[in-house]
Amino acid sequence: MGLMDMLLQAASSSMTNHDDHLQQVAQQAPQDLLGHGISEAFRSDQTPPFPQMAAQLFGQSNGGQQAGMLNSILGALGPMAIASLAGGALSKMMAPGQTQITPEQASRLSPQQVQEIATQAHEQQPGVIDKLGSFYAEHPTLIKTLGGLAAAIAMSKMKDKLTER
Repeated sequence: MGLMDMLLQAASSSMTNHDDHLQQVAQQAPQDLLGHGISEAFRSDQTPPFPQMAAQLFGQSNGGQQAGMLNSILGALGPMAIASLAGGALSKMMAPGQTQITPEQASRLSPQQVQEIATQAHEQQPGVIDKLGSFYAEHPTLIKTLGGLAAAIAMSKMKDKLTER
């Protein structure tokens, strides 16, 4: 079955297990297309707010994934923004001049702090959603933790984008 067939099947009302279906789609989809779908699920008014979803994903991730997520956010914002995020929690744990979070440092943050970071990052740079969409396209198994609705929205947006090409 081709990618478009899989996306069309997911869009049908007979599909009930969108989480597992997204895993199958992720194996065939180009990473940029998958990232687009994930970003659009983050933006959707049918899913929880982006910061809440980011915190949920962070809580389900391992230290390396947590660090990657935070480094994606920092990359979108630039080094000057580090001091202001989460009440300075990041700058307190980072050495002077350090621009990347380590897995050990990331594991010391709570999902609530990450929700604050995501909120502030999105306010300063709305494109951070696309950065995280791209990051999670590299780790699609984590998207299952967001639930079936987010997976359904991601696949619907992927189908729309694919038909535009």
